Amino acid sequence: MPQPADSGPDSGPDFDSGPGLGPGPGPGFGLGDLDELMTEVMRDTGASIGVLYLFPPGVDVLWLTLVSGVSPRVAAPWARAPLDIPSPMADAVRRGHPVWLGSQEEMSARYPQVGLVVPYDFTLAVLPVTGGPRTWGGIALLWPVRHPPRLRPHDSEAISTFCRKTARLLEVAHDLGRPLLPPREPRILSTSSGEADPSRAAAALRFTERLPVGCCELDLDGRVTFINSAGADLVGTGWAALVGNYPWDVLRWLNGPAFEDRYRFAVITRRSTSFTAVRPPDTPLHFQLYPGDGGISVHITPSRQEGATPREAAPSDEPVGAMGLYHLTHMSAVLAQAVGVQDVVDLAADQIVPGFGAQGLVLLMADEGRLRIIGHRGYSTGFIDRIDGEPLTTHTPAARALSADAPTFFPTFTDFRHEYPDAPRYRNRSAWAFLPLTASGRSVGALVLSYDQPRAFAPAERALLSSLAGLIAQALARARLYDAKQALAHALQTSLLPHALPRIRGLDVAARYLPADHGTDIGGDFYDLVRGTSSITAAIGDVQGHNTAAAALMGQVRTAVHAHATADTPPGELLARVNTLLTELDAGLFTSCLIARLDLTHHRVHLASAGHPPALLRHPGGATEVLRVPPGLLLGIDPDREYPTTEFPLPPGSVLALYTDGLVEIPGTDIEDITNALALRIGQDQSRDLGRLADALIHDAEQSAPRLDDIALLLLRRRAVS
Repeated sequence: MPQPADSGPDSGPDFDSGPGLGPGPGPGFGLGDLDELMTEVMRDTGASIGVLYLFPPGVDVLWLTLVSGVSPRVAAPWARAPLDIPSPMADAVRRGHPVWLGSQEEMSARYPQVGLVVPYDFTLAVLPVTGGPRTWGGIALLWPVRHPPRLRPHDSEAISTFCRKTARLLEVAHDLGRPLLPPREPRILSTSSGEADPSRAAAALRFTERLPVGCCELDLDGRVTFINSAGADLVGTGWAALVGNYPWDVLRWLNGPAFEDRYRFAVITRRSTSFTAVRPPDTPLHFQLYPGDGGISVHITPSRQEGATPREAAPSDEPVGAMGLYHLTHMSAVLAQAVGVQDVVDLAADQIVPGFGAQGLVLLMADEGRLRIIGHRGYSTGFIDRIDGEPLTTHTPAARALSADAPTFFPTFTDFRHEYPDAPRYRNRSAWAFLPLTASGRSVGALVLSYDQPRAFAPAERALLSSLAGLIAQALARARLYDAKQALAHALQTSLLPHALPRIRGLDVAARYLPADHGTDIGGDFYDLVRGTSSITAAIGDVQGHNTAAAALMGQVRTAVHAHATADTPPGELLARVNTLLTELDAGLFTSCLIARLDLTHHRVHLASAGHPPALLRHPGGATEVLRVPPGLLLGIDPDREYPTTEFPLPPGSVLALYTDGLVEIPGTDIEDITNALALRIGQDQSRDLGRLADALIHDAEQSAPRLDDIALLLLRRRAVS
């Protein structure tokens, strides 16, 4: 797992700290330096779209920092890239390796949640921006499908050069105390080729004015920058009303999915496309889009399409735009990845604000008669603190939203003030949507969106936001159930493990338990340290399965081991007796177990194993060996199985490590290699504190790969004789 760049004691990003986070870069450094590097790599590789992500301080979420060749509206769903949600950027940064996607089919196969909302053909390269042990972020470059299906050598070299120079720039700025941090909104890198020759511009204007067909230009954001007289006549609106606006906003008959989708297709793929729409009452027009690096040329002609009728071709009066539909689809895919309530809150907050045009967001839940804010964006902490904890009986819009059956929209501040004259207003917010979150007929919370400008909230947008609230409500309901089960599982697991290990003279002990990354099931890993009448016995084991049956059996196994160890039963005989018990119980689950009997007087350890990973022994000089013993059969299979005991020296100052397989299992990697690497890691440790070594080993396991299994770890050090 990469280590995000750390710029100091920040607890996390402040979403109201202005255009950038933290102190400015100071003289000689600025985000503008990144513009030059991005321009250079896009020129050298021929990429049509480039985006750069950076880490803000103290969080594992990448922020979109620089965008080139595409509208920020198109990139909005990916303004934030959490490392724990599968995506090309997250995977490249988390694993520290490039991700190459040669087609839309490959994208859909590997990242279906991304392919669902970008159903176009293109090639994509994503590389982490790293410098030494630090990962600063990542870059993604996109090419049209005419690019070769593999990354060319000179492209690879150009991208590597960009990553190296960018990492160096960020490192120097950081070391000088003027870090370059991602802004709240991404920078847009202009693709303009410079000022046009006035004489050529005038000639081009005269040329288009003489044409009997419509000529129009859109910038990469989709706004009209030019339309000739014939084009204005064909669409039935003067050029002054169109220039500077989105055509589908001015021409309501174009405000269906077709125009926005074709514009989006042209921008992303850099391929020409076309569609037909009907200008009321019955004039079909054919639109042909020709994209380039600086915008899109649109050719408008009367359509001669046979059989088309206004009823067939004309969109509804209040259609939902394609961009809104894509954002909604993206939210559905993203929320499907959420597990707990905090996951839902973070994903929803990070995606909605950039994707749906809001400047502020608040997620609310009811808790014992009071309003509780579980997440927010675009508001100061001080403002949120004034609202959080209000009784649900107060006459406030937030409290009402939690009990309402239908959403409430306030298009202007006047509308809001009329209904709630005493409600606080944050800064210049001028429009609000209060959306109840209801799942299976039950209220699970409320979503509040606010906007800096008045907003009409047309019926189509109201329907879109209501659908969005429904998606969040369902995700929250699932997440609350998950959190409840997780809490129950944790409580049960904790009750089955020893609350404290005995203090034994001459022996230092450290134990750790870590559940798997995801899942509400209960693990079967256990450990114990037992003081017998004449010896010390350490035990570690793993019951097959992750459920309540495994946990119950784990409790029985640990109890049986503890009882026999108290009576100083030798390791091999102890395992045989527990094995007999398990076969008689016929639980249908098998158990691995390792027993270590410590003879502190004679500096010896006796080991017996039932199919468990081997113990590791670090000698006083630092050399660490894997203690190979006959593995034995798992407990609970053959009641007559015997388990031999093997004796090893345990000199003063040595460290004995017992662990479950979760510490040494990584999919696709040989477990022997990982075990040897673990032995090397323990041997290299210079800490005198056994607890720090235990924490370091657990941390290494967390960072190496997603944890699919629980981890139990027990470290024992025979204290050196002073």
